[in-house]
Amino acid sequence: MKLLEQKRGLVVGVANAHSIAWGISQACHQHGAELAFTYLNESLEKRVRPLAESVNSTLILPCDVSQDDHLEKLREALQKWGPLDFVVHCVAFAQREDLDGRFLDTSREGFRVALDISAYSLVALARACEPVMKPGGSILALTYYGAEKVVRNYNVMGVAKAALEASVRYLAADLGPQQLRVNAISAGPIKTLSAKGIRDFNDMLKHACEKAPLQRNVDASEVGKSAVYLLSDLSSGVTGEVHYVDCGYNLMGM
Repeated sequence: MKLLEQKRGLVVGVANAHSIAWGISQACHQHGAELAFTYLNESLEKRVRPLAESVNSTLILPCDVSQDDHLEKLREALQKWGPLDFVVHCVAFAQREDLDGRFLDTSREGFRVALDISAYSLVALARACEPVMKPGGSILALTYYGAEKVVRNYNVMGVAKAALEASVRYLAADLGPQQLRVNAISAGPIKTLSAKGIRDFNDMLKHACEKAPLQRNVDASEVGKSAVYLLSDLSSGVTGEVHYVDCGYNLMGM
């Protein structure tokens, strides 16, 4: 049974074949979705375009989510491509120096950049896509447990993810009357390009594996399967939620 057959979706944030966004894209493709993709710059286009073409994508566009004119051009292209059933937001960034050391020492500019790209971009993307989304459509974002608890070397990104999760709830309230749903997946640590920017990331993987009830780490394909649920009609009554895909790590105390 293909849960996304005859549905069209936009995926923002694929970096390479190891990214969570690509795991979600593969799962959506396997369930019959037709996908559009964006890339940040020419360097990333070299990685993203072959992946997009491998799932028969016909719309692959440049888009810097921090630039309103890019989002306007994206909206115009989507209007020509056809109505959207879902949007997947997998964008996050913080300067390396603002992830190391103390959160107290976060620079003003570093804070602004992290919140703009990692959280406000969801708001801006939702606003750009709202006019081209079908009733019953779904918007999905990616978050992490560092939004709720202090995670060493995550610092300003944890604050940005907290803002992202709050934005999911407020967007769900705003877009509910149009029958559009907004949710997030909180994935456990996964080796991705962005994860390389976190000091001692391998220690995070080891700790999560040891403490999670399933006693292992999650992978991108498992996130993709949960994403299909949240993007499909199976979750038609679910909005404003953070869904954990972390082998149960989040429920553990001391």
